Amino acid sequence: MKKMLLLGAAFATLALSLPAQAELKFKPGEDKRFNWANYEELKKVDLKGETLTIFGPWRGEDEGLIRTVLEYFQEATGAEIKYSSSENYEQQIVIDTQAGSPPNIAVLPQPGLIQDLASKGLLTPLGDDTAKWIKDNYGAGQSWVDLGTFKDKDGKPGFFAFPYKADVKSLVWYSPDNFEEAGYKVPKTQEELADLEKKIIADGGTPWCIGLGSGGATGWPATDWVEDIMLRTQTPDVYDKWVKNEIPFNDPAVVNAIDIFGKIATDDKMVDGGAKAVAATDFRDSPKGLFSVPPKCYLHHQASFIPTFFPEGTKVGQDADFFYFPPYASKPELGTPVLGAGTLAMITKDSKGARAFIEFLKMPLAHEIWMAQGGFVTPLKSVNKDAYASDALKKQGDILANASTFRFDGSDLMPGKIGAGAFWTGMIDLVGGKSAQDVATDIQKSWDAIK
Repeated sequence: MKKMLLLGAAFATLALSLPAQAELKFKPGEDKRFNWANYEELKKVDLKGETLTIFGPWRGEDEGLIRTVLEYFQEATGAEIKYSSSENYEQQIVIDTQAGSPPNIAVLPQPGLIQDLASKGLLTPLGDDTAKWIKDNYGAGQSWVDLGTFKDKDGKPGFFAFPYKADVKSLVWYSPDNFEEAGYKVPKTQEELADLEKKIIADGGTPWCIGLGSGGATGWPATDWVEDIMLRTQTPDVYDKWVKNEIPFNDPAVVNAIDIFGKIATDDKMVDGGAKAVAATDFRDSPKGLFSVPPKCYLHHQASFIPTFFPEGTKVGQDADFFYFPPYASKPELGTPVLGAGTLAMITKDSKGARAFIEFLKMPLAHEIWMAQGGFVTPLKSVNKDAYASDALKKQGDILANASTFRFDGSDLMPGKIGAGAFWTGMIDLVGGKSAQDVATDIQKSWDAIK
């Protein structure tokens, strides 16, 4: 998410009340995609006269989408909702909480920031019951419980943050037409993916398009590669130790993951334009090779947002599609891990309305309303998948619901000088020819320097 915010436009802090009598976008009871029984249940919660303030990261189009969801809560309960956001939401929530004027609910995409708030005693525990509900109802439930668990001011772990709205990163994009014409099949395992790479090269093609360019954030796309490979070569606890530096960055497990990516990105036969083009190509331009005639590449590893940068008119599901970055058949014990990101909702000022809102997020309806508008996927297993706005989003939802493990973007969990600094730089050094071992050792030296 931190990476994506680099792409965002500036917006001033904005607080808007929802209309007292909102005209609901989907009329209750009239569309079978939605769980209207949830709405009837919500109407039993009387919050008339109560104002619920919510601070979140969603601006622009996303703000319109979340406001649509909030209108159902407001209309059913009678609460007045005031939603606000800020371009500098990281600083704003710290200022508001420390000044003693926090919102009732804060929604944030950064676990590191949430830990800071929890350790200062600024968050209200959501309780073991809610943690258990997440475990029982989310795909890879324990992973989400762990993601929402933070240490309080006494150093005691507690469940503080409710995961709501996820992003999927473990995707490989391709052109179905190009695959069909060449006779290629979607690989189900890393071993099959390696065979596909060899076949593409043997046929005279190039397997991958990779671009690491992103202005001052150049290098970050490679960190997603390494994180995805870590989850397919190591157990989740090794991943967790890595992002906390409880094992050194130059541990053999990490060096191996970096090396696997490096062997792809620095092989002139494997990547469009050869190794020299990887760092020089902007990540926004890198998928375009999928759609050239003849194709410059057949595969592109990137998160769910990348269709934004596909050529105008490209239809996902028709002109472009994706498959889950597969696990190794030789490592069945690692299951089907998924790398991603997402937002988490916390109570920063306790109230009856704040508690009711967290309960609302447990309802399929709170997910389905956004699902139907697009740009939303959820690991909640009880939602009606027919509510997804597209088959592509439905497929991503299935990936989340069927995951054995979910892990948050590792570089976003690391200290900023590492995850948004030395790690990015190291990836550029890697594609420039430095060995995986040396890159990892340099990053560890940077980490040691900030301890």
